[in-house]
Amino acid sequence: MKELIPERFQPGIPVVPVVRLTGVIGAVTPLRPGMSLAGVARLLERAFASRNAKAVALVINSPGGSPVQSRQIYLRIRQLAAEKQLPVLVFVEDVAASGGYMIACAGDEIFCDPSSILGSIGVVGGTFGFQELIKRIGVERRLYTAGAHKAMLDPFLPENPDDVARVKALQREIHAIFIALVKQSRGARLKGSDDVLFTGEYWAGKTSVSLGLADAIGDLRSTLRARYGDKIRMPVIAPSAGLLSGLLRRRSSGATMLQSPDAIAGLPDELISALERRAIWAKFGF
Repeated sequence: MKELIPERFQPGIPVVPVVRLTGVIGAVTPLRPGMSLAGVARLLERAFASRNAKAVALVINSPGGSPVQSRQIYLRIRQLAAEKQLPVLVFVEDVAASGGYMIACAGDEIFCDPSSILGSIGVVGGTFGFQELIKRIGVERRLYTAGAHKAMLDPFLPENPDDVARVKALQREIHAIFIALVKQSRGARLKGSDDVLFTGEYWAGKTSVSLGLADAIGDLRSTLRARYGDKIRMPVIAPSAGLLSGLLRRRSSGATMLQSPDAIAGLPDELISALERRAIWAKFGF
């Protein structure tokens, strides 16, 4: 009778559901949403609710992005792991850097490829200065604010040293939160000093393991089969592909959205966002 029961329903077959977390975090634009808690929460909940689950595997490929969304995703993973009492195994593909590494720290163990890039534990921000350009083309800047610092870092005004100091203080505060999260998650496994690990530098897989940022070199299939046996099932938990979701995706496709005046007006923002995403990936050679 056991042979007649589909394998996925057999109680003796171990299961480790797999969730892929990829892309820039929190970079939401009209045409291309980034990774966010709202976008991955249902996938995580389905993974942790899987029948016969022995663990949950996360495959991460992200150069980072929003520190808020990164930490929110991290917290949801840890909350679900505690509720379901399941270990979390993280497998890094090309990159788990900055916010991507913050999410990776939600794993009880982190595995990576020898050529994976991990780290970049820091905070970065930037803008442009166009004040000389608008002078040359004969444009007068007219800005009206209520609040002494409401126009802080306006790209069409000269840089103000006080504004820069405020931004750097904010970055230091966020950086301290990131450092505390890594230390809490990795604990005694961290082998490098603070002035090595937390400068924003990043490393390839083997060096990351030696620094304690990852636990071992290993790929998803080989690691899980070695740990749970050759019969292990590794179902990928993917977004719903039902009729309604398909229709919504088609309605939100680029060709359809471009028919909207609002979408056309938003093209400059989308272009800038696309360049920013490209620059974030390019920083790590991708």
